[in-house]
Amino acid sequence: MRVVSLVPSLTEAVAVSAPGVLVGATDWCTHPDGLDVTRIGGTKNPALDRITALAPDLVVANEEENRAADLDALRAAGVEVLLTEVRDVPAAFRELARVLDACGVRTRPRWLDEAEDAWSSPPGPPRRVTAVVPVWRRPWMVLGRDTFAGDVLARLGVDHLYAGHADRYPRVPLDELRAAAPDVVVLPDEPYRFTAGDGPEAFTPLPCALVSGRHLTWYGPSLAEAPRVLAGALRAALR
Repeated sequence: MRVVSLVPSLTEAVAVSAPGVLVGATDWCTHPDGLDVTRIGGTKNPALDRITALAPDLVVANEEENRAADLDALRAAGVEVLLTEVRDVPAAFRELARVLDACGVRTRPRWLDEAEDAWSSPPGPPRRVTAVVPVWRRPWMVLGRDTFAGDVLARLGVDHLYAGHADRYPRVPLDELRAAAPDVVVLPDEPYRFTAGDGPEAFTPLPCALVSGRHLTWYGPSLAEAPRVLAGALRAALR
């Protein structure tokens, strides 16, 4: 079995669950550490000729992270593509099981059981809190409706204020974000890399939680520790 992954979280899931199966991954596939496979470009601009040259039995992709035109081109070249759609935590577990099965994994990996256990009763704050969740700067963009990250936060007791917006990732002026007066501003380190020196200063005096994008947006082995890690970051910001 030869698999190319166009999704960082799926790359990690396949690599740790089916060693040796993965032959190609994007430049953004940073986990597991030391992954030694052919790099095929970005999630939005993969080198299709490099992928086909690897003669994969399967390419795993995601409807949000990858462009339909690229996937259509791969199919036209005779490459089988498994397309995932993940908008909430239950869907993540369903799609992970489907991907691993397609990659020939016949024994359910321990990390998947641990992840489901972790999300069966995730920790949360003493009361539900509100948040805005920027994912980009210049222009400011935030989580909107129907996103995996939004569902992750909701299960941790955090209601983001643009969950009912018509767009999934709306552009919202900074003044409007500040005027919304959330209990906390959640700043992940991807896709935009918010840091202590780049992001929180725009929202002073609102409390800001700097969180790992891998734990907020990835659906793979990181799901097992995500509730604890994210809840800890939120608690620290809300003290």
